Amino acid sequence: MLRSAVIIGALSLAAAGTCLAQARPGIDSDGIFRITPQRPVAELRAEAIAEQPPAEPGRFHDVDLVEVTTLDPAIKLDVRYATANNFLSTPVYTQARAYLQRVAAEALVRVHRSLSNQGYGLLIHDAYRPWWVTKVFWEATPPALRQFVADPANGSRHNRGCAVDLTLYDRRTGQAVSMPSVYDEMSDRAYPSYAGGTLEARERRDLLRKAMEREGFTVYEAEWWHFDFKGWQQYPIVNLDFEKLGR
Repeated sequence: MLRSAVIIGALSLAAAGTCLAQARPGIDSDGIFRITPQRPVAELRAEAIAEQPPAEPGRFHDVDLVEVTTLDPAIKLDVRYATANNFLSTPVYTQARAYLQRVAAEALVRVHRSLSNQGYGLLIHDAYRPWWVTKVFWEATPPALRQFVADPANGSRHNRGCAVDLTLYDRRTGQAVSMPSVYDEMSDRAYPSYAGGTLEARERRDLLRKAMEREGFTVYEAEWWHFDFKGWQQYPIVNLDFEKLGR
């Protein structure tokens, strides 16, 4: 969703989709990056749902989105866009679900199980994302910051069910581990190559990356938590809500 560099600002909402914002620099005390949407999110949501994703020429693989936790319930979820703990400070998803194309989901399960010997498991923040959500993110973001969000005219790898945002959790405590940056932090600390922070945090970040790469995932160059599955170009943009996928 978000891209490299620092997103500055914060948003306080009295109700979902309502903009009562007073911008301030940096990260909020809860560790969440926030911006002031250009317009109320509720309006943008209604408009985006009424639109259609771009038509794409060529042939693509059949869509086979599967809910990751049905393959292994030990994979944990912290889907930020189903809560107010995200850069728009209001829920966008109506359900906290994580879907991927089946081959990517099966590869992710293998990653999760391979980490058990080190005492870790996977915690997913986001996976498949309907196209209309990408449209909301784009329209909500000020033009000066749109380099940090995916252009809906092209769709995103999340829209294709081939991208996942995730971290590690400690199997003893069930809690997410400390990494060099928080999720969606737009600073140099978010880079997979960032050399600062604690040695332990960097080692966990690198452990996650190596485990993901062994199963065909590639880390995004500016976000240690974002991984794309091989062959993502061969899947179409999808615009189905979680409710329809869960039937």
